[in-house]
Amino acid sequence: IWCLSLFNCKRKKRKKKKRHFKCTMLSVFYVFYLSRWIFTPLSEQVLGYIAKGSFGPILKVRDKSKQKTYAVKVSLPSESFIQVRHPFVLDLQDCWQTQRHLYIMCDYCSTGDLYTYWQMIGQFSEETVRMFAAELGCALGFLHDFGIIHRDVKVRQARRRHFLLLLTTTIIIQSTGHLRLADFGLSRRLERGGRAFTICGTIQYMAPEVLSGGPYNHAADWWSLGILLFSLATGKFPVPPEPDHCSMLWKVRSFPYEVPLSLSSALSMLITELLCKNPLRRLRTLERFKRQTFFFGTSFDLDLLQRQPVEVTGERPSAERSAVLMLR
Repeated sequence: IWCLSLFNCKRKKRKKKKRHFKCTMLSVFYVFYLSRWIFTPLSEQVLGYIAKGSFGPILKVRDKSKQKTYAVKVSLPSESFIQVRHPFVLDLQDCWQTQRHLYIMCDYCSTGDLYTYWQMIGQFSEETVRMFAAELGCALGFLHDFGIIHRDVKVRQARRRHFLLLLTTTIIIQSTGHLRLADFGLSRRLERGGRAFTICGTIQYMAPEVLSGGPYNHAADWWSLGILLFSLATGKFPVPPEPDHCSMLWKVRSFPYEVPLSLSSALSMLITELLCKNPLRRLRTLERFKRQTFFFGTSFDLDLLQRQPVEVTGERPSAERSAVLMLR
């Protein structure tokens, strides 16, 4: 507040003084950023390297004073971060910034991410998909009501940049087996009725209106959820990725998105409504999501969902072996 008021007082002065004040204001903020050390040997200890993100590494850090382990994402200062409290959204514990980097400290989940189990199991049972869908639907509905669009709901993205394999994960699994939505690097504030135009996200999960450059709104997140549920239930993506957005847009617009006959009619209907190419007719609200036949008998009470045991089961479509994993 002091800096802003001082800035308003100096605005009407000459350019030379204004330029000098800018340098003074930057130095004040720079000292403030340096007051929070990156990793002090007395309080935090870097235990190892977790993954390589889009904008920097993700480190495993232990807080000696609290005797607790966290994950710290090192990224550019321009990356978005959101502090909300929801049982199925990854908690932001702390954040600080230096002149060149932004450090985001979140809860550390040693169980892993959803992509790892998807690769291991290959195809989840409908009971497991129902539980995961309910949790992710609650998380998206909460964020949208809070005025946030995620824009990057996915299992995992792997791509090469400068001969390095970059892996970014959006959904992690807690030790109890429940999911948490993470990675808000592409999210932004978007109130109900607002519109966005930036083409961003993971190309296989992007809605047609996002691929075309907008305008789009929160309905784009529900499309991404539909792609995710399709891949979890069938073991594959409905449309293979294309090298550019124009080719992907042409393929998405011409693809029929037919659901395999092996899925139940209730799950097929849910995926069909999520993957409606017209965003105005698409399933795009949590209340409509809850009323789907697929969730008949499922409670969307957050406390009950957290207490419900998760049985992650599935069978590879190619046959031969099945995998069963119990997380409690």
